[in-house]
Amino acid sequence: MIAIGSLLVTNYLVSDLEQEERNRMEVWAEAMRSLNSADENTDMNLVLKVINGNHTIPVIIVDKDGVALSSRNIDKSFSKNGDSIPYLTSLAKDYQSKGRSIRIDMPREFDSNDFVNICYDESLILKRLAISPYIQLGLVVLFLLIATFALFSAMKAEQNKVWVGLSKETAHQLGTPVSSLIAWHDVLKETYPDDVLLPEMEKDIKRLERIADRFSKIGSIPDPKPEDVLEVIDRVVTYMKKRTSDKVVIRTHFPEELVIVNLIDSLFEWVIENLCKNAVDAMDGVGSVDIEVYDDEKWAYVDVKDSGKGIPKSDFNTVFKPGFTTKKRGWGLGLSLAKRIVEEYHKGKIYVIESEIGVGTTFRIELPKHPLIS
Repeated sequence: MIAIGSLLVTNYLVSDLEQEERNRMEVWAEAMRSLNSADENTDMNLVLKVINGNHTIPVIIVDKDGVALSSRNIDKSFSKNGDSIPYLTSLAKDYQSKGRSIRIDMPREFDSNDFVNICYDESLILKRLAISPYIQLGLVVLFLLIATFALFSAMKAEQNKVWVGLSKETAHQLGTPVSSLIAWHDVLKETYPDDVLLPEMEKDIKRLERIADRFSKIGSIPDPKPEDVLEVIDRVVTYMKKRTSDKVVIRTHFPEELVIVNLIDSLFEWVIENLCKNAVDAMDGVGSVDIEVYDDEKWAYVDVKDSGKGIPKSDFNTVFKPGFTTKKRGWGLGLSLAKRIVEEYHKGKIYVIESEIGVGTTFRIELPKHPLIS
């Protein structure tokens, strides 16, 4: 509103100044006519004062054929080969085309039918005033962009602090009970060494340790290491198959050669596991999940495809925002964490490549390959 108001006020002022300059040029033209028709009784002081008083408005005097005769307040440095007449003539035609010309008769030096045209342009002050609101508008837009960027940066920084604090606190809270479980497992192992449940208990304890390790790495800057992405995904699939219904089929489609990528394996496992769990939930426990891996010279691609409910196209980007969920008891944090892990820690991309309601969804992960391998 401020910018629009400034434009309107400035345009109003420019219009008034244009009319004022037109009036000044009519007086100037009349002074020129008086100069050329003066006799020995004419007081030339006032005429010369009016003519010489124009220091701002560019003026070109042309004859009836449009050829420049003289000029005032015109920069002639742009003329070619030092001949200013063609340059001034061209400028005069431009001024006339914009309606900035005044005709005056020249009875002394020419015949009674001869005349000249006073062609003029806007003054430099008027031109600057005309563009000033656009400069103001640009500054306002720039200020708004900077303010918006600063606001979103502050919000993102605050959000990151919450994420990091929550993750660290979760890892800390998990540490004590996991340590106790390890101690109790060792006691049970000494007391009942042949118990068939102890190996499964040990697997679950290691799983809890891995989860705690994942949370502890959120917010830190862990060092990725070259890993075979096929092996990492295979570990997740093996874990998921044991903990999902027999009605859910999880299949992998791997290339014959290794696909080496700089990975933080525990965090990347979290991403694949989250995509698989979301797929199982979307299928209501019945369907198939296909994980396909392929690569080119620079990138490795992981496609996770399910036969679930599908996602509307309008939600392709929204699904990665914190708080977005279609589950009644969901927090909407899984995919946002997955996006953070892939993009910030692995310098890759994750997005919905395709989805159809009632048919299924395919998520794609793009990861830069290890430079020594690619």
